Amino acid sequence: MHRKPSARVRQQLRVHQQAAHSDACAFFNLLTGAELLDEVESLLPRHRERLFPPTETLSMFLAQALNADRSCQKVVNDTAVYRLAGGLPSCSTHTGAYCRARQRLPTPMVSALARSTGRRVVDHAARAWHWRNRPVRLVDGTTVTMPDTPANQAAYPQSRNQKPGLGFPLCRIVGIVCLGSGALLNAAISPYQGKGNDEQSLLRTILDTLAGGDVLVGDAFYATYFLLCALRVRNIDAVFEQHGSRNRITDFRCGQRLGQRDHLMLFKKPVIKPGWMSDDAYEQAPATLTIRELRTGGKTLVTTLLCPKQTSKADLRLLYRDRWHVELDLRNIKTTLGMERLSCQRPHMAVKEIWVYLLAYNLIRMMMAQAARHVHRLPRQFSFKHTVQICIALPHHRNLLLDDDKRYALFDLIAQQRVGDRPDRIEPRALKRRPKAYPLLTQPRIIAQQRIRKYGHPAKLK
Repeated sequence: MHRKPSARVRQQLRVHQQAAHSDACAFFNLLTGAELLDEVESLLPRHRERLFPPTETLSMFLAQALNADRSCQKVVNDTAVYRLAGGLPSCSTHTGAYCRARQRLPTPMVSALARSTGRRVVDHAARAWHWRNRPVRLVDGTTVTMPDTPANQAAYPQSRNQKPGLGFPLCRIVGIVCLGSGALLNAAISPYQGKGNDEQSLLRTILDTLAGGDVLVGDAFYATYFLLCALRVRNIDAVFEQHGSRNRITDFRCGQRLGQRDHLMLFKKPVIKPGWMSDDAYEQAPATLTIRELRTGGKTLVTTLLCPKQTSKADLRLLYRDRWHVELDLRNIKTTLGMERLSCQRPHMAVKEIWVYLLAYNLIRMMMAQAARHVHRLPRQFSFKHTVQICIALPHHRNLLLDDDKRYALFDLIAQQRVGDRPDRIEPRALKRRPKAYPLLTQPRIIAQQRIRKYGHPAKLK
């Protein structure tokens, strides 16, 4: 006598069936834990049964993030072919229905999934992934460009250094990344310019992501009095590079000497209140703050780790050198996944596209973390791009993640490609391969088109 499948089994089958008709089924196969399936269901908006329900729409959006051809036409064509191959009724290859489904997809749902996936990775992190038994979080900012549409320009203006019609809308992103696993815990998104859109202001909006006992590592943008005070209130230690304006006047002969070019300094609260700060917050800020300054590895660092016996200069030098991982993580998101140039034509869709990329990144990191626990290695030792390539190949072999033995063999494949340990690596920021000798566009495209119609194309460059 056959038993009726349980609600949990029916739920899993429904999600996998919805995702099975696009390349993104690999992503949903990664989410094998029942907790995340419950979370997906809880975040789904009220919807009718359509050709593209929210779960499948998100899976298709994720597929676009990893595809070299990021057009909506490509992902709709793939879905139509998979439906045909699976014996389902054929569907139209017009993109209108899918584009409307993407617009209905709530941005809070995608962002919540991205954050919860990152949190789930760090919650299951092995103790060996921590620094001195403490979780380390890295913070850094970056920018991405959007298509040059009037709506995008209005919400995310281009740089003031570019002439109107020649630049692209710029968006600033500040993210908090786990040093041990590489997972992104949270991100703040804003226009590139304007009051409250600098990296430190964006970090303050997501400080609640950090927990007591964490260690935050960042570059010189974050070494300010009030941010260090805010971290101390939350019982969070910080290691930042000294701000450039103060780096020139740091005098290690002052303060309480701890060692060679290592001292404690008592700083007073700035007399001038910052424009972003309320009067009450300024009054509640402590009048003084003790900070440790030290010179190591060719840099001046400021930290709230005050005891040299518990945390030596060598420890801090090695920790700050690991800050470079966040630069590599941003490169993986922007270059390997392709987020550097967004595709959506409207601001709210561009923000949604950013969160889809961040969700895809965390799903890749989840798979790398599982492989690291399986082979007892550090996730940072594995190649991110190698794992992406394996995930792209998964839709053609869907059963790999359903069988435990095959899943572990897949983790072994991920662990085969290791990245080299190259501390203090230096590379020139220059291109060897010369671009084609096309002149730069120095006037709006519509004006250039009118000139070509009137005068023809300019003579070829010799």
